[in-house]
Amino acid sequence: MTQGLVEAQVSRATMNRAHAILAESNAHLAAHGKATPGEAKRDAAIADLKKRLTKKTQECTLLENKFKAAQTAIAALFHDNEALRQQPHKDTTTVITPIRPCGPWH
Repeated sequence: MTQGLVEAQVSRATMNRAHAILAESNAHLAAHGKATPGEAKRDAAIADLKKRLTKKTQECTLLENKFKAAQTAIAALFHDNEALRQQPHKDTTTVITPIRPCGPWH
């Protein structure tokens, strides 16, 4: 408040005698805060950017988790594929028996 008086070049004694002006000033500060319109616009833009950043950070975290899950699944499939490729070379006595139909479908 003192800074506002200095900027307005009004003494505190003068301001204290002007009850209507003081009440109007207090009402304006209560309604609009201490920020200037430019500061309020800047603060709103910062708040919007923070909200957007939070949303994008959450999206990135979700995608990173999906990526890690996909990496794990791919690694497991790769391991299984390698094991299957090596299996016929290890055991040459494996015999594959075809499945015969077991019903009256022929």
